[in-house]
Amino acid sequence: MLALLHTSSVHVPVFDALRDRDHPGLPLRHVVSEELLAGARAGGPESVAGDIDRVLASAVAEGAAAVLCTCSTIGGVAEARAEALGVPVLRVDRPMAAAAVAAAPGGGRTTTRVVVIAALAGTVGPTVALVEEEAARSGRPVTVTATVVEGAWDRFESGDHAGYLSAIAAAVDAVDGADVIVLAQASMAAAAQRTTTATPVLSSPAPGLRAAAAAVSRRQSGQPVVRSAVAGSAVATSTTASAGGGVKASAFP
Repeated sequence: MLALLHTSSVHVPVFDALRDRDHPGLPLRHVVSEELLAGARAGGPESVAGDIDRVLASAVAEGAAAVLCTCSTIGGVAEARAEALGVPVLRVDRPMAAAAVAAAPGGGRTTTRVVVIAALAGTVGPTVALVEEEAARSGRPVTVTATVVEGAWDRFESGDHAGYLSAIAAAVDAVDGADVIVLAQASMAAAAQRTTTATPVLSSPAPGLRAAAAAVSRRQSGQPVVRSAVAGSAVATSTTASAGGGVKASAFP
């Protein structure tokens, strides 16, 4: 079973739909803890490390072969717990970051220009650091800049998801001088389909779930789990399905 740690219930149907489309038969257990994001926004991701530990330990005790954290703000803290837990803990945005680093620079340049679009200021630091980490790992030069879409998160929290996605898409289309655009949060994925830019736009749900499904498969087969380079609280479970998030990028699925 793959456990998914979310900080919003909006992700549940998205990942169920992606599972049904790309990984049929993969058992999922959704753990929703909005308090983790609230705490991380107030005191930084490390301030909720203890709560993350407890949530992850509970998921493993209940049979999780791997855990996928779908929140970019706390993903780094969750990922760091893998060794202590004894199961893979993946952050959903790592495969996306690796794909962004792999994007070819344009205009005869040697450095790839990555633009991060975020709805929360607290997500910018972890996402930029992740892209830079993947760049250092692969030895590819990148420059990373970030834009926070003002007012977008207020729309999300008020339930205006259409307005939220439209605001994200407008910010993406306003980007100039990028080789690849990264949507920092999983909740932003569907905005990629609303954009008109010719620049590749990457989102995290599909590649993140793919990496997590592969980790579960390796554990089932007894293979050692290798960290992929492409690669609290109220608890809720769900097996519902609806339209999944997307990635607008022909070269980076």
